[in-house]
Amino acid sequence: MTDKSGNHENKEKKYRLYLSLAAVGVVYGDIGTSPLYALRECFHGSHAVSPTQSNILGVLSLIIWSLILVISVKYLVVILRADNQGEGGILALMELVLPRRGRRKKAILILGIFGAALLYGDGTITPAISVLSAIEGLEVTTPVFEPYIVPLTLFILFLLFLLQQRGTGKVGMLFGPVMTIWFLVIAGTGLIHILDEPMVLASFNPLHAIEFFFRHGYRSLFILGAVFLVVTGGEALYADIGHFGRFPIRTAWFCLVLPALLLNYLGQGALLLGDSSLAFNPFYNLTPDWALYPMVILATFATIIASQAIISGIFSLTFQALQLGYLPWLKVRHTSEDERGQIYIPKVNWVLFVVTSGVVLAFQRSGNLAAAYGVAVSTTMVITTLLGYMAMTVLWKWNKWTAIPLTLFFLIIDFAFFGANMLKIHEGGWYPLLVGGLIYLIMSVWSEGQETIKRQFRHYAKPLKSYIRDIDMRKIKKVPGTAIFLSPSPLVTPPTFIQNLQHNRVIHRKIFFFSVCYGNIPFIRSENRIRMDKLSPGYYRVVIRYGFMNRTDIRAVIRIIQNKYLKIDLEDTTIFVGRDTLIPSQSVGMNKWRNRLFLMLAKNSERAVKYFNLPADQVMEIGTHVKF
Repeated sequence: MTDKSGNHENKEKKYRLYLSLAAVGVVYGDIGTSPLYALRECFHGSHAVSPTQSNILGVLSLIIWSLILVISVKYLVVILRADNQGEGGILALMELVLPRRGRRKKAILILGIFGAALLYGDGTITPAISVLSAIEGLEVTTPVFEPYIVPLTLFILFLLFLLQQRGTGKVGMLFGPVMTIWFLVIAGTGLIHILDEPMVLASFNPLHAIEFFFRHGYRSLFILGAVFLVVTGGEALYADIGHFGRFPIRTAWFCLVLPALLLNYLGQGALLLGDSSLAFNPFYNLTPDWALYPMVILATFATIIASQAIISGIFSLTFQALQLGYLPWLKVRHTSEDERGQIYIPKVNWVLFVVTSGVVLAFQRSGNLAAAYGVAVSTTMVITTLLGYMAMTVLWKWNKWTAIPLTLFFLIIDFAFFGANMLKIHEGGWYPLLVGGLIYLIMSVWSEGQETIKRQFRHYAKPLKSYIRDIDMRKIKKVPGTAIFLSPSPLVTPPTFIQNLQHNRVIHRKIFFFSVCYGNIPFIRSENRIRMDKLSPGYYRVVIRYGFMNRTDIRAVIRIIQNKYLKIDLEDTTIFVGRDTLIPSQSVGMNKWRNRLFLMLAKNSERAVKYFNLPADQVMEIGTHVKF
């Protein structure tokens, strides 16, 4: 028994170490590549301060304590506790604390959807600024490469987005080792220079950060906006909890990522203490001349991984939004049968590529992009803190004397960064807000339109059980075979069934009413997913429950019914789905321009056959008119 339990513990430890290694690659790619540009923007950006000793110690102190307070304390210790059955991210947190009704529900919905929408703005900037900053390292060796920086960046981005359709499974196996090498290398290059200028360690004293604010006053806010670049991966870190769990993410941070980042930032500061003229690119100037090209190659791989992480995050966020009803149906490809989070959404992928390429062409330099970067993330961080307070008080039942001071402490930091980033709006900060605003508009219009249609459906629909009794009394002719009708509600008669009866005047001998519902939890096991009731001889109601991260698959449901309940001859089965013709009507609730946007979204939505994974050759679409 002792040997078996010891072997089990060893396997458990090895698996946790494996997950920690994988987390280094997937979770910390964004925050791990910030040393490429963050400190440079403080001393060589558009609002830079001169690299004097006091300024260097003050900025480094701000960076150190931002990493400790925002990432280590807020996200790693507190926010990571708020997982929705293992899943993280702002939509998962929103669903976790969402009340069933009332004004508070509406306010939380607005906050959560807007916070999620802003992450799309971040998703278009992260690949651009990361890859650009890596390729710019070539300029440190010779200015000959300057004209090729943008074309090389675009080429790498194209390859990155092209490879998305293959899935991240095989490539992902390399992420952890590559990023581990990255962190060890940047830690080593930093440590060498710290040994040359050990006084840089004085920046651990927070008084240097406080003195920096008093010395520079209002201007220090511009520097705080640049300092914020060191924590921009915080939201992505929280969203990836579902892939790895808390322990591996925390282990990777405290054992490797945080020490490596601190050593590199301190090393860059030590370099500038020795020679302030190197502020134009302190990261690459840490590297000896003989290692510069290998460092550029390693940095390029690291930034590709950072970009991959945010792209995968956007796919996951989109899939959650689809299942929760905040976006129109899109084609989703699951690229792995084993890993549930491995998905590819073609439309999102190529729109993201086009927009990211446009960002590179418009801003040209990573320094220009730094002005746009951070506005969306700082806003989302404020929203996460507010939703986190709801988790503290409603879910964890914390005493308000604990929850309120802690939330206020986090909000002071969040609003300081938020205010600093708002100063960037005219320099490019408007861009992620514009993207986030457009995505929020799409989400809110689609959600409102769907709710309007549901209200209309409930208003005109007939109760299912009484309608079946009426059919039995009329003794409608029955034909051989099975019919499956997709229904928006398990309690009412689907319009497709009513119209089929009116036009064909016959019904099948065996009839199933499938109703698909999405819960506010991420996953529901297949054995708990289906509830089947016999309504009358030959009539069956099937309620199918999915979590917002489950794959919708009606074929799989039919197989479960065959194995668990009763035989269905799929060859002799017809699946009826509605094809709605939407009729705008201002009297129903939506105004004219929102009606038009909803109509455009509906026309570009994926067909039910593909979205629900139906056997196309056995589907019959029946047109219905719906006012919205």
